[in-house]
Amino acid sequence: MTTLLLLRHGLTPLTGPVLAGRAPGVHLDERGRRQAADAAERLHEVTLDAVVSSPLERCLETVEPFGKDVRRDDRFAECDYGDWTGRKLGDLAKEPEWRVVQSHPSAAVFPGGESLAAVSARAVAAVRDWNARLGERATYLVCSHGDVIKAIVADALGLHLDQFQRINVDPGSVTVIEYTPLRPFLRRLNDTRNFGLPEPPPEHKDGGENIAGSDAAVGGGAGTT
Repeated sequence: MTTLLLLRHGLTPLTGPVLAGRAPGVHLDERGRRQAADAAERLHEVTLDAVVSSPLERCLETVEPFGKDVRRDDRFAECDYGDWTGRKLGDLAKEPEWRVVQSHPSAAVFPGGESLAAVSARAVAAVRDWNARLGERATYLVCSHGDVIKAIVADALGLHLDQFQRINVDPGSVTVIEYTPLRPFLRRLNDTRNFGLPEPPPEHKDGGENIAGSDAAVGGGAGTT
């Protein structure tokens, strides 16, 4: 049995209102640094055989408090959102592609960027690779991004990618998956030790229908913090 701990990076100034994507120079803010320190404290009794990270700054900064050598893996990098990178989510919600991302993500291709199907394929392949590389008795941590972690969780649950928007992964949260020879087991999901409820989203109307409350947060959102 190989145990994978998935850690989403901490908050940045852009998390939530802006789709940061792969934009360079996006660092943790004070809240994100607290989340990183808290994650390391919560997991301090766990013996980790490896710490693997997306190469983006906010993930590398999130695993700094663990005090271990970090192995970078581009396959755990954020989705390449292409022309959507750096834009406000409120503006993106008016784009026609938004509805595809929400209701049919397996067919979603970001303009000038990557498809969500490609994100899922590379992330799941990376997990299989690290599982084989580290062995059946290993426990390791991967620090990555909201949509990437959601895709890995959907695969572990045997869900079609079109269902992955039903999964929530907050900044600083820990998700635990055990991989056995027969099947994966999802042992913990989106654990932040914060059980507060998020503020209701601001209303916006699309064709007369209020969809704000049912839309998934593209990129993962800012959680309940």
